[in-house]
Amino acid sequence: MLNLAVIAAGSFMLALSGALVPGPLFTITVSETMKRGFVAGPLIILGHGLLEILIVLLLVFEITPFLAADRTRFIIASAGGLILVVMGLMLIRDARRVKLEFLSDGKGPGMHPVLSGILGSLSNPYWTVWWITVGLGYLLSSLKFGIPGVISFFIGHISADLVWYSIISFTVARGRKVIGERGYRGMLYICGVFLIFFGGWFIAGV
Repeated sequence: MLNLAVIAAGSFMLALSGALVPGPLFTITVSETMKRGFVAGPLIILGHGLLEILIVLLLVFEITPFLAADRTRFIIASAGGLILVVMGLMLIRDARRVKLEFLSDGKGPGMHPVLSGILGSLSNPYWTVWWITVGLGYLLSSLKFGIPGVISFFIGHISADLVWYSIISFTVARGRKVIGERGYRGMLYICGVFLIFFGGWFIAGV
């Protein structure tokens, strides 16, 4: 039991160190929270977590060589960059018509936060690289304790994402009324530009 707790704690800290680095998912969380309120953060991580469950299963069943192949990484980076550019353009488009009343009912224009969490993760090639290097290494260590070890690893990992992005959503949601409608529309424009920038950066790097 102690070993499983250590695995979960180590996985939590490892995932937190990665989550703290700003990236597409951070930008998406901020923009969705501006439109929908605090609930956006947990919903985005739900989508992110569903995708990571799939990744863990794929790694456990040893398809890592396929994921690590240069052609696969090229496809992931190119498709991911294109997805980010499209999401950025959609965000800029939506910013023109988003109103503060959306914040009171958890609804807003654009795709659902769960889908945003999935696409935001898939669109980041560095997320894939992390999983086939750092994530795989820790996962293999966890496998020494069987399925309970893998479950402890995943619980620790996803808990870090949930805690950090919930904090982000809470902070943004508390401050959204302070900046006013013009201010929060400006934030959405900025987030859209950043997503386009990330997308172009990923495409240029392939």
